Amino acid sequence: MDKLESMRAFTQVVEAGGFAAAARQMGLSRSQVNKLVLTLEDHLQTQLLHRTTRKVSPTDAGRAYYDRCLAILADLEEAELALTRLQQEPRGSLRINAPMTFGTLHLAPLVVEFMAQYRDLYVELVLNDRLIDPIEEGFDLTLRIAAETSGQGLIAHPLAPCPLVVCAAPAYLQRQGTPTHPDQLTHHACLHYGHRAQDNRWTLVGDEPHTVTVKGPLCCNNGEVLRAAAIAGLGIVILPNFMVAKDLAAERLHPILADYPPPAITIYALYPVNRHLSAKVTRLVEFLTEKIAVQANT
Repeated sequence: MDKLESMRAFTQVVEAGGFAAAARQMGLSRSQVNKLVLTLEDHLQTQLLHRTTRKVSPTDAGRAYYDRCLAILADLEEAELALTRLQQEPRGSLRINAPMTFGTLHLAPLVVEFMAQYRDLYVELVLNDRLIDPIEEGFDLTLRIAAETSGQGLIAHPLAPCPLVVCAAPAYLQRQGTPTHPDQLTHHACLHYGHRAQDNRWTLVGDEPHTVTVKGPLCCNNGEVLRAAAIAGLGIVILPNFMVAKDLAAERLHPILADYPPPAITIYALYPVNRHLSAKVTRLVEFLTEKIAVQANT
């Protein structure tokens, strides 16, 4: 038995004063409405309506049940409206994770701009350079910068390409010389990204891939630290263009090995697989897709 549909039929009959009028309002036949009410009475083992040839009216039990039905149906309608608003307009809490430097330089200002458009949002923005499990840690949206990315139960939506640049400070290049081939990097101080000193294999692509084991004075899992070290003349670094574009323009850093660029990487937005994706995630992904393509590479 569809109890809610039977409750709706019963309340319509009480309000309309008859089965025929209730049937017209519900878009059903008179017999269908009558069957719904009879099924409800059988289920409750209680007569809800007095039926005569001239009119239909609630019994005492029917009147009490009618009042409760009105409250239940009103609560249900309110719940459905609230859910509709959530699906149509971003509101509620939104938990976001992103890499520290990209999050600070680019994502945070965009999140603030997005929040200014949707005042009913509460955002928890967590920035770190730790590889997390978005589902296990409860993130609605996770940004990653990688050659490719995947995860069980996750959709990876590409936001924008993220070019990488091999560069060093002019002072370092004057002191140590400028390499012209990836193999020459073995004779240079290289500042490499990673969590361990063993994370020291660089791949550059010319006519064919060149993988080189580099060494140097610094290994760090934060790009901003590597950038500062490179500007200080400590060695050669590979960093996203969005981190060093201003340094290159100001000649604090100089690009090298332009004929051997690092493999392409992409900025991805990861979110859980869900047929009924919430409006807050959908709108934010659309917003970031439009904005990051421009801002990430300037």
